[in-house]
Amino acid sequence: MSEVTHGLPDGAAEIELGDGLIDELADEAELLDADSSVLKPHAPTELDPSRPAILEADGLRMYFPVKSSGILRRTVAHVQAVDGVSFQVPAGGSLGLVGESGCGKSTTGRLITRLEKPTSGAIRFEGEDLAKLSKREMKPVRREVQMIFQDPYSSLNPRHTVGTIVGTPLQVHDVVPKKQVLSRVQELLEVVGLNPEHYNRYPNEFSGGQRQRIGIARALALQPKLLVADEPVSALDVSIQAQVINLLQDIQREFDVAFLFIAHDLAVVRHFCPEIAVMYLGKIVEIGDRESIYSAPRHPYTQALLSAVPDVRQASTGGRRERIRLEGDVPSPIDPPSGCRFRTRCPIAQEICAKHEPPLLQIGRRHKVACHFPGRLGQAPTEPLTARLLGVDAHGNPDAGASPSAEILEQRPGYADTWFDLDNKTFARA
Repeated sequence: MSEVTHGLPDGAAEIELGDGLIDELADEAELLDADSSVLKPHAPTELDPSRPAILEADGLRMYFPVKSSGILRRTVAHVQAVDGVSFQVPAGGSLGLVGESGCGKSTTGRLITRLEKPTSGAIRFEGEDLAKLSKREMKPVRREVQMIFQDPYSSLNPRHTVGTIVGTPLQVHDVVPKKQVLSRVQELLEVVGLNPEHYNRYPNEFSGGQRQRIGIARALALQPKLLVADEPVSALDVSIQAQVINLLQDIQREFDVAFLFIAHDLAVVRHFCPEIAVMYLGKIVEIGDRESIYSAPRHPYTQALLSAVPDVRQASTGGRRERIRLEGDVPSPIDPPSGCRFRTRCPIAQEICAKHEPPLLQIGRRHKVACHFPGRLGQAPTEPLTARLLGVDAHGNPDAGASPSAEILEQRPGYADTWFDLDNKTFARA
């Protein structure tokens, strides 16, 4: 079956969904060429700082127990998959979560949707802490928080038809009368650019891009306010990726849905997310707006990640970005390094990095970094900027002349009105 390349069939002016009318999403996508199957990319999603936070993760931790062999099966260690992660997602906005495989991105997404119960920390969704809710109490919340899974092949039950897959959430939550489920399913398939008459087909009859659209339709069935997209385009061809990203942007604009967008493709994240958080070994090492992260990264790990991204514009002009090659392997989350977890691979690590974990220090209006030596590429400071804030000297030893800053050490999601100016080494205010 050929891949669907545009939204709704010809002649579909508008469709009825919920309480309102949704204009045809296909009109939002303009084709580059009448004979081309590649959609023209939408403009990058922009940040609206005036929107309140719909989701707030505060000190989120997930430790998986490691059991010993034998009859007693004692817990001998813990896999620290997520360790003290804090961030906010604005209503109708999107936050990108990036990092190497195994850094805890997908686990964070599963915690937000409560597919896993966190070891500690808070997950505040519209002010309610989801981490404290039981499975029964979570049922009404699941209408508001849905997930798009990474693999469009394994996330759909091969024994169920598309109509059953998309219609099951409607029946479980009793959203519409039983006799109206089919018509609602067809509307949803139409929204995501599939033929509504294919509701009785099975997943194996669709291509990878169409299966991902089915997963998106299932996630939209309950009209959620937050979608956790776990690498929704990583298993798709490049041309299909553009179509799915355009579709997600249309959905965000039409339904005012917030996104936690998990991916390892930095180009896709840059286009879709106005804010980005970089994770390493279960922790956020840098978080900020698009311009701060991509144009002025301050953490050595973020700089190394960005150096590995191919730049077509530089290639066309003959320039080459210096590639930063990290030495060594990622440490085990069962026994992470002391202090800064990145220090074993960091080219600028010093003694203080092994003794003290760097705080997630706000260094701009919407920019935070967890590093003792934050600076531009090749211009890292020689002395740790966090020493006096932590009450220690340059080597990480206690300093009687310095007092810890409670404001800095108290890690909170979101951004404050004051921050530490790296150039002047003083606090600045908005």
